[in-house]
Amino acid sequence: MLLVAAALLGVFLYNVDLRGVTREIVRARPEWLAFSLLTMFANLVIRAFRWQYLLEPLGHTRFGNAFRATAVGFAASSLLPARAGEFIRPYFLARHERMSATGAFATIILERLLDLVTVLVLLASFVFVFGRDWSDANPAVSSGVKWAGATAAALSLGALVILFVLAGDPARLARAVRRIEQAVPSALAALVARTAEKFATGLGALRRPGRLLVAMAWSFPLWLSIALGIWGVAVAFDLRIPFAGSFLLMALLVIGVAVPTPAYVGGFHEAFRIGVTAFYGASDAKAVGAAIVLHALTIGPSLLLGLYFAAQVGLNLAGMRQLANRADAAPGAADAADDKGRPQRVKVG
Repeated sequence: MLLVAAALLGVFLYNVDLRGVTREIVRARPEWLAFSLLTMFANLVIRAFRWQYLLEPLGHTRFGNAFRATAVGFAASSLLPARAGEFIRPYFLARHERMSATGAFATIILERLLDLVTVLVLLASFVFVFGRDWSDANPAVSSGVKWAGATAAALSLGALVILFVLAGDPARLARAVRRIEQAVPSALAALVARTAEKFATGLGALRRPGRLLVAMAWSFPLWLSIALGIWGVAVAFDLRIPFAGSFLLMALLVIGVAVPTPAYVGGFHEAFRIGVTAFYGASDAKAVGAAIVLHALTIGPSLLLGLYFAAQVGLNLAGMRQLANRADAAPGAADAADDKGRPQRVKVG
């Protein structure tokens, strides 16, 4: 992963005037950077509210615990490879709430699908409504964006259908999996059955369309706050990008951060640089400077807050790595706290 990050950074900085980049960063308007920073805190708060809502079928969750777990999860994803924070986040929550970590993990998968659908809707609004002039001026690129968006939308819809089927009857799913245990008696089969039932229970929002629509409604202010943060940095660097243009950049950044590098280094930067230079004619110096600052503002709040909240319960970087490895090796092991009937505090490292 480090080699991939280094390679992407090499491409990102290739033939770039670093002195020019420094000048552009120094000239950036601080009031707009401060505005962008505030939007990053706002999207953390909205994420926690949305997650708290999705977790309700599993039991009541305090907002403070949902917010802390969200920050710790994003901090872990910034420091560890392979999106480790997505596993650590439900583990962290399960030790502070009477909650199944497996069920909580299911809500995170649902979150990611809601995020993808929201980004696609905003991208479609740019391509077909707000960015019609851009589409007419770039027909080949616009066609490619439409094709990629349609493909992603079809995959998202297929994933939602699969999750809907799994969520329909958790007990029936568990009984189906237990048939494996009858054929091949083992502790592993029993663990898989329990894990499958808890995972399906965590998809409770899918069993109530009204609840799913409310969760979807939360997703729009969340991603609009992210778009505002991107636009704020663009204004700070005097990049001629309309607010709706941030929807296109946001979609590119989603692709960039899909590259599994620590802290999204490389993929994030190069996706932003390509977006503002290819689509909006920005100079390399401005594009690189803005990408560096936007990346710092994007991961900074969650990283600092997450490390602070983790330190409060004695969880250091080594402990985060242990939790991630444990989750990856044994998905049902995190439910020990839930099975004992009481929450536990994390004390690792």
